[in-house]
Amino acid sequence: VQLQASGGGLVQAGGSLRLSCAASGSSFSSRYMGWFRQAPGKEREFVAAITRFGLNTYYADSVKGRFTISINKAKNAVYLQMNSLNPEDTDFYYCAAGSPVTSAMYFPSAYRYWGQGTLVTVSS
Repeated sequence: VQLQASGGGLVQAGGSLRLSCAASGSSFSSRYMGWFRQAPGKEREFVAAITRFGLNTYYADSVKGRFTISINKAKNAVYLQMNSLNPEDTDFYYCAAGSPVTSAMYFPSAYRYWGQGTLVTVSS
């Protein structure tokens, strides 16, 4: 069971990035796939989540309208399209998979599988 995140990088404010998360094993049978972010010394925070077949999506208020999460079941991949980036979006971004109840999907502890972080840096 593995999650492999990629796509981070350096971008100017107002720019865009697309993160990818390749899943293998039973992680892709999880009820939710999510993206979280974390800055050094801070708690990991919810960014977005999508249900297994892509029917429902959920976003943190801070990214709503700017970020879009999507899923490609054929490729066992989840994506996070990030537009209108600002310096406050600078963080390590992590993909996750799990089967929490809906009310718990915003919490990192509810996810069983994690990929390594990919760094997103937004310059002003």
